[in-house]
Amino acid sequence: MNYIFGIIIFALDVWAIASIINTNESTTTKLIWIALVAILPVVGLIIWWFAGPKATYG
Repeated sequence: MNYIFGIIIFALDVWAIASIINTNESTTTKLIWIALVAILPVVGLIIWWFAGPKATYG
């Protein structure tokens, strides 16, 4: 059961990183957010969800 939780967190982190890359923010800002999500997968994902840059599709 633990590995399913890990896979879900990993998938959400990949989605968050892809979303961060597709923003109009500066490269430095993107790198900081990507590092936060990569180093602190659960906490970084939560922080990004509430305060991070979101992708602009369309």
